[in-house]
Amino acid sequence: MSVLVTGASGYLGGAVATALVARGDEVRTLQRRPSRVPGAQDHLGSIEDPALVSRALEGADTVVHLAAKVSLAGQTRDFARVNVDGTRALLAAAKSSGVTRFVQVSSPSVAHAGAALTGVGAEPASPDHARGDYARTKARGELLALAADDDRLRVVAIRPHLVWGPGDPQLVTRIVARARAGRLPLIDGGTALIDSTYIDNAVTAIIAGADRADVAHGRAFVVTNGEPRPVGELIAGMCRAAGVAPPSWSVPGWLARGAGTVVERVWAVRPGADEPPMTRFLAEQLSTAHWFDLRETRAALDWSPAVSLDEGFERLAASFA
Repeated sequence: MSVLVTGASGYLGGAVATALVARGDEVRTLQRRPSRVPGAQDHLGSIEDPALVSRALEGADTVVHLAAKVSLAGQTRDFARVNVDGTRALLAAAKSSGVTRFVQVSSPSVAHAGAALTGVGAEPASPDHARGDYARTKARGELLALAADDDRLRVVAIRPHLVWGPGDPQLVTRIVARARAGRLPLIDGGTALIDSTYIDNAVTAIIAGADRADVAHGRAFVVTNGEPRPVGELIAGMCRAAGVAPPSWSVPGWLARGAGTVVERVWAVRPGADEPPMTRFLAEQLSTAHWFDLRETRAALDWSPAVSLDEGFERLAASFA
């Protein structure tokens, strides 16, 4: 393929671009900071810049779109500008440039209304019911992408859930830092059963989405390891890999959700330097089950996760050694 990867300076985007280069694809990237992916041609700037996007797409037949505003807090307009308007502009440019395959990297949160998700597939994205600005705008972006699917531009939406692994600057780094500082409680004892995705498995699923676009287009697919574990067990595994004691204290879910609502209101007026310690969305994610049925994903993408959670924790521990 000749493929444009947006958001390749991020953890998952960089891993996808690196894997594409390694298998011999022609890879160009588009993001604000250098991707640092050996063998990829960087285009630096915003997906909101039409001239830059057009240059980056010249000769490309495939787009893997990972660029997004990802945060627990922020201004609604900022999420919409990147996750909705940016996606719309990229889709239009891709069609004009003759791109034939488009992978929209989305999130299961686009279909999460706050209640448990148990053994479901890729439920319809719902901007009206998704929780938080990130999820709502990603839902709108996914709907735009799938609406653009036709015989000329085959669109696949891939929803990897809770991606983690060595070098992860988001999930693992924050969990470990807060556990080390004694500021990481479990919610409702950490018993909620949830899925997660080891980084290598997320990468291969996204690439499979591009490779299988001719037969899988027009649909969304949830991607996980397919090994649901209690959230407390997942957090403990990440902490132990880093040599940090796992959290041993818990707060009730109702209290965490209420505190998260208050924090969101305070953050809207006086945002902190980092992510808020709790939001209602985060409290719901940590206290409700969300695990998925991967049968449709496996069949349509001809894909299965190759790295188990236990092997993933071993690799994570080795990265901290």
